[in-house]
Amino acid sequence: MRNLQILDLSRNKFSGGIPPSMSHMTSLDYMDVSYNNLSGRIPSRTQLQTFEPTRCTGNTGLCGPPLTKYCPGDKELEVAPLVYGSEGEGEDDIRIWFYIGGGTGFATGFWIACGALLVNPCGRKAFFRFLDISKDWVCVKLLM
Repeated sequence: MRNLQILDLSRNKFSGGIPPSMSHMTSLDYMDVSYNNLSGRIPSRTQLQTFEPTRCTGNTGLCGPPLTKYCPGDKELEVAPLVYGSEGEGEDDIRIWFYIGGGTGFATGFWIACGALLVNPCGRKAFFRFLDISKDWVCVKLLM
């Protein structure tokens, strides 16, 4: 089982602890043990600490990294838990930059189009002639 890459044991009503021998599964890229009845310390100094804490939810007895829950007798966690952004965290920054970029792009495009119409009288006449012809074409098509 050393070459096992994906292990999904979620929602199986397993109980007990995570065996320390799972630390020998060096090719494991994804593991989900959520919503079981597991307890005890997650084996330390393994790739098991690199998985998201949500992969262990629903196991109130589990403790140790990557979870923030201390194990009995621990004063501090030996390895700092990996911090994953909570839902919505950082989205405000992205949203702000989205609005700034969208507003800047709209203003730039608007003034390029309007500026061309203001500066070039031949282009202005051609543009409004095109709008009149398009309006007439749409009206004819709708009335047919």
